[in-house]
Amino acid sequence: MDILNALTTTQKQQLIAYLQEHVTDHKQRLMDEVLAARTRHITVVLENIFQPNNANAVLRSCECFGLQDVHIIEDLYEFRIKRDVVRGGAKWLTLHHYQEKGSLRHCVNQLKQAGYVIAATTLRPGAVSIRDLDIGQKIALCFGTERDGLTEEAHELADIFVKVPMNGFTQSFNISVSAALCLYELTGRLRQSQVNWQLTEAEQLALRAGWMIKSTKYGRPLTRHFFEKQGWPIPEELAWDEILPERVLRDREEQE
Repeated sequence: MDILNALTTTQKQQLIAYLQEHVTDHKQRLMDEVLAARTRHITVVLENIFQPNNANAVLRSCECFGLQDVHIIEDLYEFRIKRDVVRGGAKWLTLHHYQEKGSLRHCVNQLKQAGYVIAATTLRPGAVSIRDLDIGQKIALCFGTERDGLTEEAHELADIFVKVPMNGFTQSFNISVSAALCLYELTGRLRQSQVNWQLTEAEQLALRAGWMIKSTKYGRPLTRHFFEKQGWPIPEELAWDEILPERVLRDREEQE
């Protein structure tokens, strides 16, 4: 979350300690398990997916298979969360939105600078099986529209073409099915490998703080109250947030 970017490690730890009184023990144990399995070694890029159900289903698969980051190119079609499809999965992900013209190249350049190999999912000649993709390298899997696939620009920017092997007359999958199959294959091999795919302690701490905020009804007002109590600058993102109800504030003061 943007509001956590300026906090030091100690400040994040203090915020977590403050918020955990409002998060159940079960939820906190679940966070431990999920963080231990979370990865940024694989990420997904969605290029102007105009079918909202499909795009949201991909997000759900990303979260289920333990990915943290999804990059959404939307310089042609605006992306919208559909809660009935994504089933709450989106709020646990870090979504990177690219809305300006030329967003694809900007996104790809950022990923390459971060050490990712750009893998375009395609049926074009030269595509290798997803089973043969080297998981020793950081991978950015790119998916295009169900009708047209990835754009020509996406193919030109890719480092490698990959495909899901098929044996039928119909040589194409729904994008959400394709993404799920690719992620199942890659994350399965990754977790059985010696690759250092886990999040760093700093990354886990930042995510835990953000997830704590999202895990309680009054997470944001509580966070604002804690910032005020500590004398920390109030982030603009919280400046106009709802006020903490008197009942909740009174309970907090009694606990302290």
